[in-house]
Amino acid sequence: MALIDVAIACLNSIREIEEDVKDAIVYIDAGCTESFQLAGAFPLFLELGARSVCSLENMTSLDAVADWNSKLDCANRIVIMTSRLLNDAHRYMLRCLSTHAGVHRCSVFTSISEGSHSACPDSPLGPDAYREYETLLVQDYNEHTKKSDKISKDKGVPKFSSALESLTMEPITSQNVDDPSGDAEGLVVSVHHFPLIICPFTPRAFVLPSQGSVAEASLSRQHEDSLSFGLPPISTGSMSDTDDVPPGATLTAHFLYHLALKMELKLEIFSLGDVSKNVGKIMTDMSSLYDVGRRKRTAGLLLVDRTLDLITPCCHGDSLFDRIFSSLPRGERFSTQAQLKQGVPSIDRPSLDVQVPLGELLSEEPSKIKESGLPEGVEAFLRGWDSYTSDPQNECDHKKSTELLNGSLVATECFRGTPYLEAMIERRTKDGSVLVKKWLQEALRRENISVNVRARPGYATKPELQAMVKALSQSQSSLLRNKGIIQLAAATAAALDESQSAKWDAFSSAEMMLNVSAGDTSQGLAAQISDLINKSALAELQAKKNEKPDSSSSRGLLSFRDALLLTVVGYILAGENFPTAGSGGPFSWQEEHFLKEAIVDAVLENPSAGDLKFLDGLTEELESRLNRLKSEDTKETPSDDQLDIDALDDDPWGKWGDEEDEEDTSKADESYDDMQLKLDLRDRVDSFFKFLHKLSSLRTRNVPLREGSLASESSFPGDPSGNKGLLYRLITKVLSKEEIPGLEYHSSTVGRLFKSGFGRFGLGQAKPSLADQSVILVFVIGGINGREVMEAQEAVGESGRPDIGLVTGGTTLLTPEDMFELLLGQFSHF
Repeated sequence: MALIDVAIACLNSIREIEEDVKDAIVYIDAGCTESFQLAGAFPLFLELGARSVCSLENMTSLDAVADWNSKLDCANRIVIMTSRLLNDAHRYMLRCLSTHAGVHRCSVFTSISEGSHSACPDSPLGPDAYREYETLLVQDYNEHTKKSDKISKDKGVPKFSSALESLTMEPITSQNVDDPSGDAEGLVVSVHHFPLIICPFTPRAFVLPSQGSVAEASLSRQHEDSLSFGLPPISTGSMSDTDDVPPGATLTAHFLYHLALKMELKLEIFSLGDVSKNVGKIMTDMSSLYDVGRRKRTAGLLLVDRTLDLITPCCHGDSLFDRIFSSLPRGERFSTQAQLKQGVPSIDRPSLDVQVPLGELLSEEPSKIKESGLPEGVEAFLRGWDSYTSDPQNECDHKKSTELLNGSLVATECFRGTPYLEAMIERRTKDGSVLVKKWLQEALRRENISVNVRARPGYATKPELQAMVKALSQSQSSLLRNKGIIQLAAATAAALDESQSAKWDAFSSAEMMLNVSAGDTSQGLAAQISDLINKSALAELQAKKNEKPDSSSSRGLLSFRDALLLTVVGYILAGENFPTAGSGGPFSWQEEHFLKEAIVDAVLENPSAGDLKFLDGLTEELESRLNRLKSEDTKETPSDDQLDIDALDDDPWGKWGDEEDEEDTSKADESYDDMQLKLDLRDRVDSFFKFLHKLSSLRTRNVPLREGSLASESSFPGDPSGNKGLLYRLITKVLSKEEIPGLEYHSSTVGRLFKSGFGRFGLGQAKPSLADQSVILVFVIGGINGREVMEAQEAVGESGRPDIGLVTGGTTLLTPEDMFELLLGQFSHF
């Protein structure tokens, strides 16, 4: 039986539009760039005859010159691919058409279906969205062409979306949407659906583009059960089908439905969590009798709310994949100037474009430009690439060209048929790094290159990997032949660097201590959290006094911001182990009082430590107070010369009278302001702890977790299943056909017909089981991390069911830093 390969499916979808791509300039937005980069699709566009592939948001008129196929005639066809709603990408598409005046045909491919445009409140388009948009784009293009002379004289960016924006003020009717052929003036626009714009990390694991409309859409509206705009609310079971479904749930449902349609799968849908149930219901309502029998292959779809397990993405698990994505810099996110839509903001997810520091790794001493260590051919190539702005005598230009040599991870790069990323994501840190080292050694043997480096069996270190990568990159031919393993090895070496690994290990050790303390007493856990807060605040304060915040002496120490993330982990653990310890939270009043005082003291000593939402509006006042106190301390510590002058003062009485009254009044006002500021700060800290109480109640308020069968069975590291995430436990129980509380099955159209009509005659349809499916797709609404992908495959391997093809997906890729931003940053619901 052929298993599902989402990376190949993405590439095959591109091959299906060969006729449109051939001899055309292809423009892709930021979300498509993430998808096609991970899928390794750019060489495919060249193979299909595309003239060039360019950025939609950063397009210029020079894009027409960058022709891969060296054709002399001007391009008259453009293909635009977007992962956004058409109205969101409209101004970029219009600017693209207006810049290339000689274009006669424009094919638009969007990952957002017509049904999504019609159902999404942010879109003014109706059920016939594609045809309507074809008309509107041509209408705006013709209007802009007529006014081009006037616009060229104006300063700033012209406003293109006049016709489309008018639709937000009036409903679409046949009167304001005419046939595009009448006023096209030679321009033909066609809009098509292209659902497979996904980011495949492996053939069996994917997420959605972070800069696409589906991933950016809010998953929750602000109410008492919500935690963040970017996470589903707590699954209390109170959300009914008639409630206002968040836009993220609607877009996710349409995406998954069309994904299954494209891959010819008939889905048996199961859900766990309130938002997942809404998504499953929308998908079921979209199905019809016409769909039955069209897709011969059945598969199970398990939808899971991220809020059922927040502790796994918050923790620093033993995953090399997670270390790489947490350690390496990401590509800059394109600014979309997102505003509040329908009362909820769009979520700024971090870019999935990992910047692998190849130039830094290949250079022995990046700070010394003259001794760069780059291979001579590679250095010449970089200088030639940037020659139009560089000066050969300018060291800064060389440094700039060196920074251009950044790599990226590609899911389709293989070693003897095995994708690099797939083999790495399913291994822990030590095993994964050793595997990368073995691949490098094999590549060196193939190239007949010898490396004199001390190799420790069973371990991989950054110096070893760096020496092998440099040897393998000496010639351009070797660099190109082995680019996949070179980029992966460079990413691994950067993640294993002491500056990165020390902090990750410190986090992991602290989380283990909290885990052990949670199995003991609430007093011990509260003391551990308080100790982490005090130590981190003291370390940051000391580093700030020394004015060396990035010095090697502070390397590996946890910051106050990190301690707050550990506080979140501690409260979730406390809620699982001590649900009734305090009246409003898992700790007693006295234990929580000490924690509050520790946070208040830390903020007063260093107000700028961390961008915290609960301090919005207070940070500047706290900073000015701290600076004033420092200046007063300086004045109260006079120098020896000042003491001598005061000793010779003829007036022994000092200041008195009106001057003394004014000084006392000023001090009284400052004292009052300080007291008021401290009271405001304590109120903010109290609201922060109320939010922590909500996090600690996840186990008791989440209906699927109340009975305890899905909750962690043990908090001790000795238990092999106690430290596993929810997905591992869930898949294990599913494949063992155990009863799972809260798991809901969504009947298909035919199933509902049997249940309501033929069921009275004894012809009811039996409820299917996920374990009976040969293909299971698990999709986590809110996001996943690499550790969960690894554990999900482990659960399948341990079940003794090698025939099952498991595909894991999620809204986005989550790192602990991302969870901090969602829970405590600008998208949090305090």
